[in-house]
Amino acid sequence: MKEQKLESYIGRKIAIDASMSIYQFLIVVGRRGTEMLTNEAGEVTSHLQGMFTRTIRLLEAGMEPIYVFDGHPPDLKKKVLVKRYSKRANATEDLHQAIETGNKDDIEKFSKRMVKVTKQHNEDCKRLLRLMGVPVIEAPSEAEAQCAALCKSGKVYAVASEDMDSLTFGAPRFLRHLMGPGSRKVPVLEFEVGKVLEELNLTMDQFIDLCILSGCDYCESIRGIGGQTALKLIRQQGSIEHILQNINKERYPIPDDWPYEEARYLFKEPLVCTNIEQFEMKRSAPDDEGLITFLVTENGFNSDRVTKAIEKIKAAKNKSSQGQLESFSKSVANISIPIKTKATKSMLQFPKSMFNSKIFSPQDSICSRPKGFSSMAPLCLHFKHSMVFSRGVCYGI
Repeated sequence: MKEQKLESYIGRKIAIDASMSIYQFLIVVGRRGTEMLTNEAGEVTSHLQGMFTRTIRLLEAGMEPIYVFDGHPPDLKKKVLVKRYSKRANATEDLHQAIETGNKDDIEKFSKRMVKVTKQHNEDCKRLLRLMGVPVIEAPSEAEAQCAALCKSGKVYAVASEDMDSLTFGAPRFLRHLMGPGSRKVPVLEFEVGKVLEELNLTMDQFIDLCILSGCDYCESIRGIGGQTALKLIRQQGSIEHILQNINKERYPIPDDWPYEEARYLFKEPLVCTNIEQFEMKRSAPDDEGLITFLVTENGFNSDRVTKAIEKIKAAKNKSSQGQLESFSKSVANISIPIKTKATKSMLQFPKSMFNSKIFSPQDSICSRPKGFSSMAPLCLHFKHSMVFSRGVCYGI
């Protein structure tokens, strides 16, 4: 890992996991206990405030953000989604008790656990980003997987998210804290998966098995096996299959019908669009009137502040263009500060969640949204041509 400043990425295209960013904004922006930032109609606007402000900050730093939204989740993830729903239900009861007792710390804790990114939140942010002229992409399935595919194809410099699944999907370069609040002044953490594997002395297949053992979105972990134990076992045995043959099953009980092979397949062959040329990834001019209507008229934003923000967006376009021209003649100045902690140790010091596992109006294609996933973004990719999807690839017709 190395620490970077935002300005390190001038002229660079960065694929951003949109849903993770929206979740951060809903938790942080304008929240006080159970109260959230809303418009006059009582509709939450924290996600719009956070997305608008942070995206402008990225543009001012000379970056070219490309937001990628989730599509239809894999069937294997449904159990995780059910568990998350159950946790939110439990948090509702705990919150009521905290309010009755007046425990402010518990009120804050349980109210955050109830936060959920809805379809409307996603649609609001897509509309905002389009009006800002920022590219939007809707993935056929997992946004992190599509981000990784963009990075592996060389269409973007790096992937930005707080979800470490991006590394497991094989993103060559991964950024954390890019979308954090500017007030925190936390440096961006940059990972290079090649160096991570080298320092851990693992192959990519072994790294994927390590992440599955440590806990991911697609299957349960083995009780008693955390990050350090998982790393030790992978180094000793080489794969999950060999671990299962030799492990003490009384000490480490294996979950029934443990779908580790299916999870591994989803990380290695995720459903993504690899016909990247079909995506519109260039930034366009902001829609001044559209932004005023959406933010000021419909959502109660301050008119003067929005007008000034629009001018910042326009000014930032020139800075990014200049940065792209300079990158052809010389390398971007390296102002990184290497983190001295050994890679193995720093990887294992991350919490367990570390291992858990732009779009324009449709003209030629219309895709239907799968039923039963109201909180998910609709499966609707907008391309210059019609598309056919298959596991791990997307072909233009």
